[in-house]
Amino acid sequence: MSRSAGRAVFAEAGTAAPEVREDRGVRLTGVSPESGWTGLTVHTALANASTRPGLRLPGRVTVTAGSTDVPVQHVRLGLVTTAEPDDPEAPRRLVQFHQAAVAGAFVLRAGRARSIPFELPLPWETPVTIFGGVPLLSLRMGLRTEVAIEPRLDQGAMVPVFVHPLPTQAHILAALDTLGFRMRQAGLVDARLPGVEQTLPLHQRLGFWAAPLYAGPITELELIFVANSAGLEVILWMDRRLALAGITHQSISRFRVWHAGADRRDWLATVDGWLRQAINRHAAAAAHADWSATISESAHVSRHPDEPIHPGYGLGGTAGGAGVGGGGGDGT
Repeated sequence: MSRSAGRAVFAEAGTAAPEVREDRGVRLTGVSPESGWTGLTVHTALANASTRPGLRLPGRVTVTAGSTDVPVQHVRLGLVTTAEPDDPEAPRRLVQFHQAAVAGAFVLRAGRARSIPFELPLPWETPVTIFGGVPLLSLRMGLRTEVAIEPRLDQGAMVPVFVHPLPTQAHILAALDTLGFRMRQAGLVDARLPGVEQTLPLHQRLGFWAAPLYAGPITELELIFVANSAGLEVILWMDRRLALAGITHQSISRFRVWHAGADRRDWLATVDGWLRQAINRHAAAAAHADWSATISESAHVSRHPDEPIHPGYGLGGTAGGAGVGGGGGDGT
């Protein structure tokens, strides 16, 4: 990664609506500082900085030479974000997780400019940074343009990119919000998930406080999406942080849903069913069954008032168990 990438600042800018379209009158650009000996400048412009996983990001790179000819080795684009390493004690760092070359070697004559159009394909696993037109907490992403002049010198221009969720992801996030879950954290981890087929070296975790109607057996929920062209794998990770602190145990459940027919699915019923299945597994895995509770009814439909909670049930969550991993059900 270029030294200039570490100094890049993500500019503040407005984002498009969740329906991806070009913002009229708004063009986000990135310009690198001139090189001390070549005078080369790099200018990157995006036709629309709002996008979704699996789409192409269109734009143009313009390189302009100064008073001398500049031998360019290549022009390469990369998606850059800040991620946490697998080691929780290590600091966050910039990670370039996807890249593609847009031009090979050429010589840029003194005083001349070259314009290079591109359509960068975004991986299906690209992390989401925007939901409902609002940034997901501190998540930021940029498109970095690398112009290699010689092995020890390159120049990078960075422009912000705003990634909206796939329709399937948006339905799940909206259902969690309707059911009462509140997001507390959104972050990226620079590591792969064991036993999960991935194409990117990192994954996104969205942390939620448990909704009141589900909060007896669990306190926290972490949501992980792993998407491909056909569908979405949904991983529900329960009470991970509390398990790390030795307070309770953790459990993992995995579900799969297809993109096709997403608009015709009852997402509240789907997500509620996933949650009840995952929470029941979580409760059953507790070391002390007397501290566990299961959810046997749907939380989003009319129901009779809750019966009084007997001593020793529900309020204690599922404390006392060891960490538990595992497979899950089928969301189809």
